Amino acid sequence: MRCDIIQGDCEKILKEASEKIDLSFLDPPFNQDKEYLSHYDNMAPEIYWDWMKRICALIFERTSKGGAIYFMQREKNTRFVLETLQSSGWTFQNLIIWKKKTSAVPSTIRFGKHYQIIAFATKGEKPRVFNKLRIDPPLLRTEKYSRPNGIYVTDVWDDIRELTSGYFAGEEALRFENNERVHKQQSPVALLTRIILSSSKVGDTVFDPFAGTGTTLVVAKQLHRNSIGVEIDSTNYAVIENRISENRRGDEILKYRNDYIFTENLDDIWPLVGGGKRQIKLETLATKLKPEAAMEEEYQTKITNS
Repeated sequence: MRCDIIQGDCEKILKEASEKIDLSFLDPPFNQDKEYLSHYDNMAPEIYWDWMKRICALIFERTSKGGAIYFMQREKNTRFVLETLQSSGWTFQNLIIWKKKTSAVPSTIRFGKHYQIIAFATKGEKPRVFNKLRIDPPLLRTEKYSRPNGIYVTDVWDDIRELTSGYFAGEEALRFENNERVHKQQSPVALLTRIILSSSKVGDTVFDPFAGTGTTLVVAKQLHRNSIGVEIDSTNYAVIENRISENRRGDEILKYRNDYIFTENLDDIWPLVGGGKRQIKLETLATKLKPEAAMEEEYQTKITNS
């Protein structure tokens, strides 16, 4: 599997690229006057959104028919995100609400802000790949019985925690030796796991033009997808190079596999390659809440194939 990080300006690199892309995750700087070493984050709005349109158009040109893009942004910029995608050729599919399981951003003049948006669009009316994932979230107070097959993932994602700056960031958050965060907007591996599982298959190519800390690449690698990331900042680039070769415990996504255990084609889109006692033990732990009959069937299959 290819897992490449390229240092440079993503617009320039896209103009020269020839590779076909099947899925892109776009999480650019939000133009909020944040401090970046290699980017000015306080552009005039028209300049910023014109830049976004150029990036989206270049990705569109290099995307396979039916390929997908997921564009993450602030909720206040929803209109601009949708206009940007439409003007660059993309077909809108969903506006995903990522409710981040963290405290809302308070305000004295409006309701607190508790989510980000992720626009899902495709090259053409019909996605080339869309895997209908099933999850089994905790029962609501109004629900009396467990769900035998879980429920389909909808356009509201309220089960994935943001990597906050405090305790709950856990070991997944990348830190320098002085314990400061490498990147305060690091995307969680659980988020990219859902996106990549939903809109790609094994062997596809996933692209991230603003790679940040490389979350897209480390998740794609574990899901047996090819991946290409671009990052302009030299520090981030070095962090990503190390991260994709290190196999950090905090980056391991196997712990989330049980979340999707009711997905019908899970073994096809998330194959467990390598086998061995450790793999079986890890998955057994991950599927401890799975119905007993299903667990026994899967165990027998593993023994037969080992």
